[in-house]
Amino acid sequence: MICLVVCPTLADPGWCKEKSPAVYKILSPPKPDFSQLGWLVGEWSGKMGTKEPTGDAHFSAAYDLDQRFMIFREELSFGATKNAPAYKDSWMGILSPRAGGKTWSLRIYTSHGLITHYEVTANGSEIRFNFEGGEAPPSGWLFRRLIERVSDTNFIDTVQVAPPDRPFFDYYTARFTRVANGSPSPPAALSKAKH
Repeated sequence: MICLVVCPTLADPGWCKEKSPAVYKILSPPKPDFSQLGWLVGEWSGKMGTKEPTGDAHFSAAYDLDQRFMIFREELSFGATKNAPAYKDSWMGILSPRAGGKTWSLRIYTSHGLITHYEVTANGSEIRFNFEGGEAPPSGWLFRRLIERVSDTNFIDTVQVAPPDRPFFDYYTARFTRVANGSPSPPAALSKAKH
């Protein structure tokens, strides 16, 4: 909750002495339940598969702004192929809850200046990222991602791409290993423990 106290002292300094200042309350929405995604919090190191493109990846997830949002970051280093030189790519995303609390919205900003949106759903050990456009998406291209939790210290990330007017194909698959833990408990678990 945010409280604002208003006292128009500039207009009439004597007014505050005679009357109480007005107090306005802005109610905050309830804290989101990130319990299905909390296992991602921390630092992860990854290797992209045995077929092209190959390369290295670094992924991190963290809570932010009083645990009302999650911040995702990823850095990718792709090796050279027969058709393309080696290159690097990075992105950061801000995850927020959607109305109803069953899905999330992810806005991604890339090192290439792209801004895209995804609907994020979680079901058991799977987290799906479904492309929904954005303010500056790659024209005509579609993307989706599947993260599969293998254990507390490993997950597999598969990114699929569809060029304009073409079907989806697996762009790359990376296997990640945890290198540093984040917060031990998701916000929902922390708030329940206090009551």
